[in-house]
Amino acid sequence: MDFRFTPQQEELRREVRAFLEAERKQGTYETDIDAWIEGWSPEMSKKIGQKGWIGVTWPTQYGGRGWTYMDRLIITEELLRYGAPVQAQWPGDRQIGPSLIKYGTEEQRKEFLPKIIKGEIAFALGMSEPEAGSDLAGLKIRAMGKDGDFLFNGQKVWTGGAHKADYIYIVARTDPDAPKHKGISEFIVDLRSPGVTVKPLVDITGRTHLNEVYFDNARVPRSGLIGQINRGWYQIIAQLDYERSGLERVMSNYPLFEAIQDYTRKTTRNGKPLSEDPVIRNNLAELRVEYEVGRWLIYRIAWMLTQGKLPNYEAAESKIFGTAYQQRLAAEAMRILGLSGQLVEDSPRAPLKGWAARSTMFSLAYTIMGGTSEILRNVVAGRGLGMPSE
Repeated sequence: MDFRFTPQQEELRREVRAFLEAERKQGTYETDIDAWIEGWSPEMSKKIGQKGWIGVTWPTQYGGRGWTYMDRLIITEELLRYGAPVQAQWPGDRQIGPSLIKYGTEEQRKEFLPKIIKGEIAFALGMSEPEAGSDLAGLKIRAMGKDGDFLFNGQKVWTGGAHKADYIYIVARTDPDAPKHKGISEFIVDLRSPGVTVKPLVDITGRTHLNEVYFDNARVPRSGLIGQINRGWYQIIAQLDYERSGLERVMSNYPLFEAIQDYTRKTTRNGKPLSEDPVIRNNLAELRVEYEVGRWLIYRIAWMLTQGKLPNYEAAESKIFGTAYQQRLAAEAMRILGLSGQLVEDSPRAPLKGWAARSTMFSLAYTIMGGTSEILRNVVAGRGLGMPSE
């Protein structure tokens, strides 16, 4: 098999890198970890949109470029490598757009897709609830028909970027009497709608990007319904595969990986660089191998999508491996830095910008958000290995 990229793809990678290098040099952004989760910059997203690098796999009639998922993966890999602030575009590009292309109305596609592509609007994901996280089908928020519209009542939680986004993609119960998997529908809701209240949450790192979102008789027009009513669970399954199978699952802390390697080369102990310590050298080599394994698991998924095949257990495999890898990376960075690694980023003496401490704290969430590793192992067992579900 030929594992080489095409000349066009190699040129695309060089172009993306040159753009990010130039923007960083101009001071548009500073490299950061978790930048796809916390790095909010509509200005940067608009610049990326102007380059034509959002929605590249989407049909050309909506402003997309009709490129392959492999092309898209090259772009996202470089955005993550450089730690660019891309949260404002990430959910729309990764899963809202594909969901609308597959299940949305023509009016929804014409309304939202071009704006996502240009980086003009941002989405939050309204899935988890206080009593429905891993068991998403147990959600309780209701969207009941009222005079041709829907009235929303209930709460979402852990909603990233909702305090800054324009719209929220939301799954809600539209038939409370149906079995829990069969009475759910998907919607797009304007976060400025009357009856919608967003309350930011402070996470363990001291940052604010997660939110609670409350709905109190919030009226949503029927045009906000995505696909068929009460079929939302079956529509969302494919969308979750998009969410779980991106390179962000293995590259959230990639800038820390590069920084800790550079640190070991420049820091000496007993007159020798730390990089020559056999234990540190071995551990960093293992992390490099594991990173490449996680990377190629995700490249395999991009290749499947390019061939028209839909991943399922493959997406679960890649997220299980990638998120656990990121926790191992954070732990190794803390071991190498020692006590100084515990200093947070607002400390003037914090090494590596305090990334080690922040990644250690926040990486606890990686194996929970987007589907817990326990749930995903069941997916691999049942759908990948054909094992009984009970």
